[in-house]
Amino acid sequence: MQSIMSKIDIKKVILTLLMAVCGIIFISPFIWMISASFKPEEDVLRFPIEWIPTTWQAIENYSQVWLSNDKSFLMYYWNSIKVTLLTTLTSVTVSSLAAYGFAKVKFKGSGVVFILVLATYMIPPQSLLVPQFILYTWVDLFDSHLGLILLSSFSVFGTFMLRQFFIGINDEIIESAKIDGAGHFRTFFYIALPLVRPAIATYAILRFIWTWNDYQHPLIFLRSESLYTLQLGIYQFADAHGQIYSLMMAGAVSAIIPLLIIFIIGQKQVIEGIQLGGVKG
Repeated sequence: MQSIMSKIDIKKVILTLLMAVCGIIFISPFIWMISASFKPEEDVLRFPIEWIPTTWQAIENYSQVWLSNDKSFLMYYWNSIKVTLLTTLTSVTVSSLAAYGFAKVKFKGSGVVFILVLATYMIPPQSLLVPQFILYTWVDLFDSHLGLILLSSFSVFGTFMLRQFFIGINDEIIESAKIDGAGHFRTFFYIALPLVRPAIATYAILRFIWTWNDYQHPLIFLRSESLYTLQLGIYQFADAHGQIYSLMMAGAVSAIIPLLIIFIIGQKQVIEGIQLGGVKG
């Protein structure tokens, strides 16, 4: 018995138990939200909490959220999907091209230009809202999905992050492509991009999450309710059903489903990206 106990690291056991308890505490609000979305309204605030509903009303709650008379929730959902997907696609394309240019294309003053680009990351985003608002009004991009997409399509963080991975590509590979007659774009798309695919996937997931959860930009740059994203839509929905917690929780669960799907699909790429970064470090 003593030999078995000696092989068990008591500190690791205690640390594992503590982490398990912390994990349960952190995830309990999420579990309560899902549970509340399946309950009738009178059971939501019952104490002690019924984690597993005794009476199920999931179909009624979710159908009332999605299939209300004006179907506004469905419209908000579609607007968020449209804006988030186009923003993510544009941002990943622009950031990866810029990162490859700074990492592998040699031109005079490239280091200075990169430092200037990186310096803009120190500017608080809130300080840019008024100039952006004025500019968007002048160029007629205010109150449009195109303007909202362009706001988040150019990322200093994405450029810096991906540049570090492109730097890790051996220069001999790039030179070999040049000798074979490949230009920069062909080298980028067919050689460099596949080598940093985990990093691209990691940034795409981050950009998707940030854009999907963005409340500030839609609040300031959108005025037409038909253009509202889900974050503004949830606020509108709360005004109409703020006292009905079962419907509010059904709407909240619906709002996080795309994030869970994206993470489940891309978690392997994220792990590979972290491992790749660790090896390069």
